Amino acid sequence: MQLTNLASLYQYFDDMAASDADSDTLFASSYIRGFISLAASIYGDEQQTLSARLAQDVSEQLHQARTELAPQDRQLVNNFWLELQAHFAA
Repeated sequence: MQLTNLASLYQYFDDMAASDADSDTLFASSYIRGFISLAASIYGDEQQTLSARLAQDVSEQLHQARTELAPQDRQLVNNFWLELQAHFAA
């Protein structure tokens, strides 16, 4: 899976929803997608690259919202976000 910009990341999320991804993965991906969309709106359109700055902003927002989730859900989201961050440029 090669994710280089927001459009490819959003397509990845859409493909997961269309496939038989488990409910935990779908929950974590949709939760994170909302934070990515919000942070990305500051930087430009869907062709923007997955930058380190964007990843940092999403991480900060997720940290601020950590009390919104039950501990188990927070762990699911954190694990998914850790995997996804590998696709953001350093």
